[in-house]
Amino acid sequence: QSAVNVPRDFEGCSTLRKYFGQLHYLQSRIPMGSEQEAAVPIAWTEIFSGKTVTHEDIKYEQACILYNLGALHSMLGAMDKRVSEECAAGAFTYLRDHFPHSYSVDMSHQILNLNINLMLGQAQECLLEKSMLDNRKSFLVARISAQVVDYYKEACRALENSETASLLGKIQKDWKKLVQMKIYYFAAVAHLHMGKQAEEQQKFGERVIYFQSALDKLNEAIKLAKGQPETVQEALRFTMDVIGGKYNSAKKDNDFIYHEAVPALDTLQSVKGAPLVKALPVNPTDPAVTGPDIFAKLVPMAAHEASSLYSEEKAKLLRDVMAKIEAKNEVLDQFMDSMQLDPETVDNLDMYSHIPPILMEKCAALSVRPDTVKNLVQSMQVLSGVFTDVEASLKEIRDLLEEDEAQERKLQELLGKVPPPQGSSPPPTSPALAEVSKECSKYLEVHEKASFTNTELHKAMNLHIGNLRLLSGPLEQVRAALPSPTLTEDDKQVLQNLKRILAKVQEMRDQRMSLEQQLRDMIQKDDITTSLVTTDRSEMKKLFEEQLKKYDQIKVYLEQNLAAQENVLKALTDANVKYAAVRKALAEVEHKWNTTVQTLVASYEAYEDLMKKSQEGKDFYTDLEGKAAKLLEKARAACQAAEANRQQILEKEMKKQPPPRPTAPKPALQMKPPELDAGGLDAMDLPPLGSLVLSDLPEELRSL
Repeated sequence: QSAVNVPRDFEGCSTLRKYFGQLHYLQSRIPMGSEQEAAVPIAWTEIFSGKTVTHEDIKYEQACILYNLGALHSMLGAMDKRVSEECAAGAFTYLRDHFPHSYSVDMSHQILNLNINLMLGQAQECLLEKSMLDNRKSFLVARISAQVVDYYKEACRALENSETASLLGKIQKDWKKLVQMKIYYFAAVAHLHMGKQAEEQQKFGERVIYFQSALDKLNEAIKLAKGQPETVQEALRFTMDVIGGKYNSAKKDNDFIYHEAVPALDTLQSVKGAPLVKALPVNPTDPAVTGPDIFAKLVPMAAHEASSLYSEEKAKLLRDVMAKIEAKNEVLDQFMDSMQLDPETVDNLDMYSHIPPILMEKCAALSVRPDTVKNLVQSMQVLSGVFTDVEASLKEIRDLLEEDEAQERKLQELLGKVPPPQGSSPPPTSPALAEVSKECSKYLEVHEKASFTNTELHKAMNLHIGNLRLLSGPLEQVRAALPSPTLTEDDKQVLQNLKRILAKVQEMRDQRMSLEQQLRDMIQKDDITTSLVTTDRSEMKKLFEEQLKKYDQIKVYLEQNLAAQENVLKALTDANVKYAAVRKALAEVEHKWNTTVQTLVASYEAYEDLMKKSQEGKDFYTDLEGKAAKLLEKARAACQAAEANRQQILEKEMKKQPPPRPTAPKPALQMKPPELDAGGLDAMDLPPLGSLVLSDLPEELRSL
C-alpha cells in the first residue's frame, strides 16, 4: 500500500526499492509468475494512455514498481538533486534488460531507451555545468558537451519511432522539439569550447570556423526554442552574446591580423563525446536497500542469491555482445552515409521505360482537344494581322503629317519667312492637325509598348508550340523524346555487382538484428532457479558455466556476422569506385529526363495562358485599330483643309506684289530668258528677261 501511494521524496524512493526487493524474494520462492499455480491478477494504469492493464504475473508488479522508481528519481532530479538522473537511468536500464517489453506499451524497448537516454543526457548536463564552473580545460568541456548531444540524439531516435509517436501523441512533438533544441544548443557549446582550444593553440583559422559553427547551431536552437519558458530564452540570449562576441572578435582578428586560411568544418577532427555518467545499477538483493528478507524461511537464501548472480552473468554477456554490435553498426551507418547509396534508387533504369504519370495526364488532356495547336496558331495569326493593320494605319497618319509639315515649310520659304531650325517641326497649321499629331504620338507610344509584349508573346508561342505538338501526337513520339541512358554491357555488369553487394549489406543487417533478438529472447526465458535450489553452493560456479554454454552457438554466429562486415564493406568500396562513372552518367541522364518532363509540362500549362494573352492582344489591337482608322480619316481631312488654306495664302501673297517699272530696251546686250516654272518670276507678272538690258535690271535681280 505504501508503494502504491508513495510520497514524492527520497523516502518514497527507499520504499519502492524495499518493495521491489521483497517482490524479488517472493517470486523466487512462490510460483506467482505467468501461468503458475499461485499467480494473481495485478492491475496498473498506463502512464500515457490512462488504460488499466492487468497481468497475472508477479514480474509485472516488479516492472511497474521499477518504472515508478525511475520516474520518481527523474522528478527529484528535475527539482535539484543532480545524482537522481543516474539513479533513474539505472532503474530504467534494469527494467529494459531484465523484464519483458510486452507488459504494456509504456514499457516498450523504445520508450525505455528514450527514458534512459533522457536521464543520462540530463545527468551529463549537470556534469557539464560543473566542469564549466570549475574552469576545466576547453577540450574536456567540449567532449562532455558532445556526449550530451549523443545521449539526446539517441533519445530523439527513440522519439521518432512510429510506435513511440503514436503512443505519446501530442507530447511526442513537444518532447522532440525540446530534445532537438538541446541537441543544437549543446553542439554549439561543444564547438564554442573547441574554438577556445584552437585559440589556446593559436590556430586562428580553426577558431573562426568553430565559433561560426557554434553560432549556426545556436541559431537553430533559438528557432526550436519558441514557446519555451523565459528562463530558457534568457539562457539562449546569454549564450548568443557569448558566442556572437567570440565569433566577431575572432573573425576580425583573423581578417586584419593573422590572415590564416579558414578550413571547412568537415575537414577538422570531429569531437568525440566523453561519457562520464552511468546508470547506477539496481541490486534487488542488497540488504542495505531492501531490508531483511521477510520470506527468508521459505526458500534457501543461497538459491536466491545464486539466481541473482546468474542473472547478472546473463546481463554481462548481453552487454558485451551489444557493445560489439553497436560499435559495428555505428561504423556501418557512417560508411553507408558517406557512400550515399540507396539500394532502392541506385538502379533507376525502370523509370525510363514508361512515360511518367504527370506527362500521361497532360497527353490525355490534349487528346480530347485535338485542335489545341491549330487554335493557338490561328489566334496568333489573327493577332499578327490586326497588329499589322494598326501599324500600317499609324504609319500612314505619320506620313500625312510629315507631308503636311514639308508643304508648310515650303510655303514659309516662298513667303520669305525664316524657316524653323533643322530637325524641329513648325507649329501645326490648324488645331485639328495639332490634335491629330498629339493623338498619333499617343497611339504610337502605346503601339510601341504593345509591340514588345506582342514580340514576347510570339517568342513564347514558338517556344511551346513544338512541345504542344509533341504532347498532342502519339505516345511513342513522346516516349522517344524523353532521354534514356545508354549503358554498355560492362556498365550493366558494374551496376548488377553493386546491387548484389548492397543486397548483401542488407542481408547482413537483417541477420544481425535477428540474432540479437534471439539472444535477448533466450536470456529472458532462461530461468535456472529450480536447478539452483538443488545444487550445492560449491557447485554454483560450475553450473553457471555449463548453463552459459547454451549461448555459445548464437555468439559464434554473431561474431561471424560482425567479422564479415569488413570484407563486405571492402567489396562495396571497390564496387562503388567502378560505379562512379556509371553513376555520373545516370545522374546526368536523370537530370535531362527530369528537365525534359518539366519543360513539356510547363508548355502544357502555358497553353491556356498563351490563349488568354493572345485574346487580350486581339481585343487590344482591335480597339486600337478602330481608333487608328478614325484618326486616319481625321488626319486626311485635316491635311486637306491645311492644303487648301496654304493655296489661299499663296494666292493672296501673289496679288500683293507690285508690277515692275518698264524701261527702254537696249538691244545691245540681250540674253535668252531662262525657263521659269509657274511658281517662279512669271507668277509675279514680270516682263520677259529677253526684252531687258542687264544694266536696267533692278539690283536684286542682276544676280539671276
